[in-house]
Amino acid sequence: MQTIMAAAEKIRIGTRGSPLALAQAHEVRDRLVDAHAIAPDMIEVCVISTAGDRIQDRPLSEVGGKGLFTLELEEQLRDGRIDLAVHSSKDMPTVLPEGLAITAFLDREDPRDAFISNKAKSLADMPEGAVVGSSSLRRQAMIRRIRPDLSVVQFRGNVQTRLRKLEEGVADATLLANAGLRRLGMEHIITDLMHPDVFLPAPGQGAICIEARAGDPRTDALVEPLNHEPTATALACERAFLAELDGSCRTPIAGLALVTESGIAFRGMILTPDGTQAHEIAKDGPMSQAADIGRAAGRHLRLEAGDGFFASWS
Repeated sequence: MQTIMAAAEKIRIGTRGSPLALAQAHEVRDRLVDAHAIAPDMIEVCVISTAGDRIQDRPLSEVGGKGLFTLELEEQLRDGRIDLAVHSSKDMPTVLPEGLAITAFLDREDPRDAFISNKAKSLADMPEGAVVGSSSLRRQAMIRRIRPDLSVVQFRGNVQTRLRKLEEGVADATLLANAGLRRLGMEHIITDLMHPDVFLPAPGQGAICIEARAGDPRTDALVEPLNHEPTATALACERAFLAELDGSCRTPIAGLALVTESGIAFRGMILTPDGTQAHEIAKDGPMSQAADIGRAAGRHLRLEAGDGFFASWS
């Protein structure tokens, strides 16, 4: 506490500028205020434009992947212009720049995908040939796996942009993260929630993470009370699974770790982009071995699928 309060300068939180990113950054700010009795005006939310936000006419898989949502924030972290960066965990690359680290995970929201449509009650109810819009290769592949008769189109933009495209008839339905909609107070637009047994979420979905300079005692002390250990354990497993598979926005990968009193249960899946091939695995074990469980699951699927399977991702 003394380390935190001794500093007279403001605490600067970096974030992207979308309504969801701002909601997440303000949630972190509010939790810091509550945890440390800091005056709200001593915490500044700094909006930083990222390439992922600016490039809207091409799939992320074609222009650089997940790092497009973090690069500019990380540059400002490293040179000291901001103290913390707030991210959606599913946007975070598995390898971070030297000198930076994820220092906290907030308690995870519901990780399920939400189906949204004015024309059908669920994905299963959509008529043959209907159009589903999504920017996620994972969602695209899983839609094609479950409903190969549907047409899947690229659907970039923030939540509000995608909903507007839906209203304009660009697509008959879309899928968004339930967690993001809840953080925006938009649960009312959800038509159906996809059960993870049917539609496995993205690794990290639903969890907000905080990135900071590694080994910085001031920011470590700031965020320590915000860290939710069960979420951190689950994400250690999911991110290890991703790392073993070299996961990025170019790879259709799904995975979810659940932490219970008895340990951790993980389920993972890899798919070809057209959804015609998929490999799944379920593993469990003690929470202390979360990362090992994720890595073992990734290695198993890589061996089971073989090199030919992964060639379809390139």
